[in-house]
Amino acid sequence: MSRTEAPPLPEPLRVPVADSHTHLDMQDATVEEALARAAAVNVTTVVQVGCDVAGSRWAAETAAAHPAVHASVALHPNEAPRIVHGYVEGAVGTARQGAREPGGKAALDDALAEIDALAALDHVRGVGETGLDFFRTGPEGIAAQEESFRAHIEIAKRHGKALVIHDRDAHADVLRVLADAGAPERTVFHCYSGDAEMAEICARAGYFMSFAGNMTFKNAQPLRDALAVAPAELVLVETDAPFLTPAPYRGRPNAPYLIPVTLRAMAAVKGLDEDTLAAAIYDNTARAFDF
Repeated sequence: MSRTEAPPLPEPLRVPVADSHTHLDMQDATVEEALARAAAVNVTTVVQVGCDVAGSRWAAETAAAHPAVHASVALHPNEAPRIVHGYVEGAVGTARQGAREPGGKAALDDALAEIDALAALDHVRGVGETGLDFFRTGPEGIAAQEESFRAHIEIAKRHGKALVIHDRDAHADVLRVLADAGAPERTVFHCYSGDAEMAEICARAGYFMSFAGNMTFKNAQPLRDALAVAPAELVLVETDAPFLTPAPYRGRPNAPYLIPVTLRAMAAVKGLDEDTLAAAIYDNTARAFDF
């Protein structure tokens, strides 16, 4: 089986569910094809997430054109230092955009102003993915990331939108900034990557935790432990497609139609039947993104 071949459609869910985080603009299928495949397995709603100004505009336009799509807009944590300082190796979007000249703080302010304007739109339901990523960005980029993160928090609160957090190798600092700045009423940890202890901290704060296909990986027991203690009313599911394809299809292209694979693995960890978990997750996602 080719590693580039799309996995087959899984058995449909009996209860509709939502993909809380996907990147349709990075997938091979058209939006219409992706939504049709998802609907065929009862994934009836997706949240399309922007990672830069252009991608956020696209997310907003796509949500306006498709009732099954809700948009979230932001500068990815790796985008902020790229705007301020120039090229960052491995950052989201580099394949599409390549290197760029540093723009300084004024350029970051201009980009954030565009995100702010998009966040005001009715069909934009979230601000993110924002946060901190210490995996790809070195110490020289941390200040720009934190400035951008704090600006996104303020934008989300001002417009009454969900805050969608990208947290990679930065758990303590993400929690610190949220506590210091004051988290929005609805905060989502996209592709939750913490352990069970952090899940308990998030639960006490009322933060939603969204689990992706990597919770099915053999080496992901800490994620499964976190899911086990996460309250069912705060759990979401996502693809982060085309990334993080669940086992047994790891390494092949991900897409919203594969949500049932991850959801069934999550149900086993939670000790719930898949219908109960799917119904809870749909309600949680609608509550998180106010749709």
